[in-house]
Parts: sequence; structure tokens; C-alpha cells
Amino acid sequence: MPEKSKQPSLFSASVKAEIDKWIKRYPADQKRSAVIPALHVVQRSNGGWLTTESMDAVADYLEMPRIAVYEVGTFYSMFVHEPTGRHKINVCTNVSCMLCGSDEIVSHLQKRLGIKLGETTPDNKFTLREVECLAACGGAPMMQVNRDYHEDLTPEKIDEILDGFE
Repeated sequence: MPEKSKQPSLFSASVKAEIDKWIKRYPADQKRSAVIPALHVVQRSNGGWLTTESMDAVADYLEMPRIAVYEVGTFYSMFVHEPTGRHKINVCTNVSCMLCGSDEIVSHLQKRLGIKLGETTPDNKFTLREVECLAACGGAPMMQVNRDYHEDLTPEKIDEILDGFE
């Protein structure tokens, strides 16, 4: 039986409505299957990151054990547990991307942004993260900025992409 929160729901009506749309995609007795999309919805509504309290609220809303939500929320690199910049840059450094030059991509991003992996720019505009795999090996080297994939990267392409955010 899931633990019940003693505090009022952390979700706005619009967040609940969006989660409910996902829940309806699964059999009535399997609403916990909506945990990944629910975490995405909550993360977006919370400025791009998840708190323990927000994961607890997802567990309560989906009627599942909190530990099961923590297992999902901490396993996938798409879920973040600390404040981030307005734009998250996830750079794949796994084998395919590494063999195609992800080291050069990371180096260029660090130089261009003036930060290291895991850091956020002083203006809170970008957070640069290293991720294991984004499942776009055919377009290596690649990165994800917010929800958009960018493949076959070069330093020039990166500059063009980042200039679009300024």
C-alpha cells in the first residue's frame, strides 16, 4: 500500500489534467504505468527538476509505493534532482558518440559556455550535463537541448544552435 501524503497536493489542476490524459492510455488497474510521463509533466511544471516531495506526490497520485517512483526518477538521466538552467544541454558521451568525437563536442561546449559538465551558467541560462545514451547512435555525436535532439554535431553547428537561444 503506498504511503499517503499528509500535505495538500503539489499539483495544479492543469498538471493533474495532463497526468490524467496519460493515465487514460493504460488499463484502469495499471495507472502506475503512467509514472514516466507523470514525472516529465511534474518536472516541467517545477522549473525543470524533481524534488522528493514532487516524486512523493506522483506516487500518491498514481497510488504506488514511493520507492517505486524513486527507482524510476533516479534511474533515468532525463530526470533531474536539483535546479537547472532554463535550457538543459545533455551531451551523449557513450561509445558511438565518443568514437565520433563527443570529446571535441564537450570541450567546445565547455569553452563556449564557460562551465564544466554538471554546472550551470552564471546567468542561469544553460546547464551542461553528460548522459550515457540518448538512443540516436546513427547521428553521433549528438546532444539534446531541452526536448530537441541535435545530431551530427560540429563546433559550428553547436554555435548555430546556441545562438538561437540568445
